[in-house]
Amino acid sequence: MSTPLMPKATAVWLVDNTSLSFDQIADFCKLHPLEVGAIADGESAITIKGVDPMLTGQLTREEIEKAQADPAHRLKMADSKVRVPVAKRRGPRYTPVSRRQDRPNAILWLLRNHEELKDAQIMRLVGTTKPTIDAIRNRTHWNANNLAPMDPVTLGLCAQIDLDFEVEKAAKLAPPKPESEVGATLISASETATPASLATPAPSAPDAEREAVAEADAVFAKLKSMKSAEPDAEDD
Repeated sequence: MSTPLMPKATAVWLVDNTSLSFDQIADFCKLHPLEVGAIADGESAITIKGVDPMLTGQLTREEIEKAQADPAHRLKMADSKVRVPVAKRRGPRYTPVSRRQDRPNAILWLLRNHEELKDAQIMRLVGTTKPTIDAIRNRTHWNANNLAPMDPVTLGLCAQIDLDFEVEKAAKLAPPKPESEVGATLISASETATPASLATPAPSAPDAEREAVAEADAVFAKLKSMKSAEPDAEDD
């Protein structure tokens, strides 16, 4: 049986409002019978205000009446209608026994593909320890020669959403890279263009051919007009 909330305040209320024996109250509130007697005599818990266990849902009226009728009966805590969730213990991720031999391969994959991840993040993802990470990073692991990088998501050691969250978090906290490591970029056209390339381009072969044909047609048309003008001059 669990201990009631505020056991001394509950004992004060039971002493003042019921005819329960000291032993019954002491057993329910997890106190010594002499301490309950001191409460009844006004020698203890003088400044403590009594708390009704029926209002807090720890006792029922039927249970109190049953205990008052039978001095040998021991009070039982009422079932709570409100279930308080138990806080999960934070610690390394549990890894099934069948997957534990794959953890070094997953650690090697994370070290190679996500250098921005901190050791604490790798520990959360695959449930390992810092000495193991350092041994794999420095190639001092006992099985270093046989390790092969493998995706921890594929191995079932962590979920993809957890990996993405840790990678994104590490990327935000990582310091910016210097420009020398960013990589080469394309130079703008204005910097690479020369005065010769900016000049009017020479006509292409089809355009030159069309211009030559047009000039020839103009010459033939001019000759025809001159021939037609000569007979008119002779008639005069």
